[in-house]
Amino acid sequence: MTTAGLRTLRLGSADYPVVLPNVGDPRLHLAAVIISIHVLGQTSLGFRVSVPQILVAILTCALIEVGWTFVKSKEIVWPASAMLTGSGVALILRIVGQDRGDHWTWSGWYFFAGIAAFSLLSKYLIRFRGSHVFNPSNLGLVVAFLVIGSEVIEPLDFWWSPLDPGMAAAYLIILVGGLLITRRLRLLALAAGFWLTLAAGIGVLAASGHCMTTAWALQPVCGSTFWWTIITSPEVLIFLFFMITDPKTIPAGKSARIVFGITLALACTLLMAPQTTEFGAKVALLGGLVVLTPLRYLFDRLLPGREPARSPVSLLTETLPSGGRRRVFLRGAMVGSALVALAALIVAAGAPARVAASPAAGSSSVDVDIDPSTLPEVTVSPDALALSSEVDPDELALMLAEDLAVEGEAMLSSDTSLLRAVDDGPRLIEMERKVEVAATLGNLVVDEHSFDSLHLDVVFTDGPQGGASLALVARGTVDQVGYDPNGEEQERLTTELDTTFVMRQGASGRWVIVGEESR
Repeated sequence: MTTAGLRTLRLGSADYPVVLPNVGDPRLHLAAVIISIHVLGQTSLGFRVSVPQILVAILTCALIEVGWTFVKSKEIVWPASAMLTGSGVALILRIVGQDRGDHWTWSGWYFFAGIAAFSLLSKYLIRFRGSHVFNPSNLGLVVAFLVIGSEVIEPLDFWWSPLDPGMAAAYLIILVGGLLITRRLRLLALAAGFWLTLAAGIGVLAASGHCMTTAWALQPVCGSTFWWTIITSPEVLIFLFFMITDPKTIPAGKSARIVFGITLALACTLLMAPQTTEFGAKVALLGGLVVLTPLRYLFDRLLPGREPARSPVSLLTETLPSGGRRRVFLRGAMVGSALVALAALIVAAGAPARVAASPAAGSSSVDVDIDPSTLPEVTVSPDALALSSEVDPDELALMLAEDLAVEGEAMLSSDTSLLRAVDDGPRLIEMERKVEVAATLGNLVVDEHSFDSLHLDVVFTDGPQGGASLALVARGTVDQVGYDPNGEEQERLTTELDTTFVMRQGASGRWVIVGEESR
């Protein structure tokens, strides 16, 4: 091959062509959008990803592509696609437990390097008809999340932050950049078909009572809030504009692309429907593309690339005979039946995720008298302040003291029904068992708590994807007071108190105890 007109680089005794990026390359424009989001994430959005983690992912992919291309063609080519793959991995991938604002940590850098390398190598090793089968970063991320698991890594959240200037800038960059790039690539119809169908499918799920737990909300996200969160999620928009619109992993024909986008949205909805955690929902969304991209050749075969674009309804009905009111009615009935069947399928697939929106249904009426002046001032962690700005810490501490006092009353009266007003979940089961055993043995032991300090924090009892809960870290003393069946005090044992009471808000608005973790 001739190197005339190309820049060259001498290595040893040979000159090698150097191919630099073209200013008009859409990949550079896409890179500018993704890098802008990274910058916002580091400066104003509080992304839990560091600069070294981002650079490791990008440089890993760049080095692999430069080396692979050099071996194959003896050219030194600017690795535009590879750097997009690495940048995309770094944008979505998160290490569980990493703090916000830790911009320079190297924690988990090997996950970013390994997942980025696997993603890019899939482009070279999994091929069909001379082209890669999967979107590289999409495949790498899905495989990593499924294999490594939610205890170690997780995807970027659906919800990033309140709509402040930084979040508004992120939306502006994603929407403007995405619309310009997809318009230039003539993929707006695909993007619109996907988003509208996803909005409709998620709407069906939301109407059926779908819920998911998240790390950024104290209560399960359900109903209309779930729908709004998904369809306006910046992560979904990034998936829409910059992942499913890879021209090499979608059908070639215009109509085939529209139907592909619609089918992809349905596949994503059905995969998301049974998920009860945000981790599951996010992996399902990404997984829809992994499932569908190998089938793109089928779309091209059924819908050849040069026919004029048709609406989804016409694509469903074009094989039917035309003419006559009866036939028009039959067409409409067939389309309507298909839509109803799809809605029913989505509702059926979402059955595991239809849980009660409120985690507890206890009564707010608690007949105990606690003097608030006996309680210490509550300190609040930054994480708790961000999630519970509407919760009064001192009121929460008072409710904790009342809840514990009611537990004591339940023990003395051997009445487990009192517990349902102040306990839920594992705590309710544990206390009911204790009261029943104590009543059977006639050995009534009541814990009387005295707090020296209380600190409000956020805990994840089932891991980050199991949802956030508020917790009061309590230090002080606890008197274990033994009573006989007549209610006469028999003995008292004082011990140090250093424990965490996990709290959850019930349907009535009252905060109840759902767990206790000794420190």
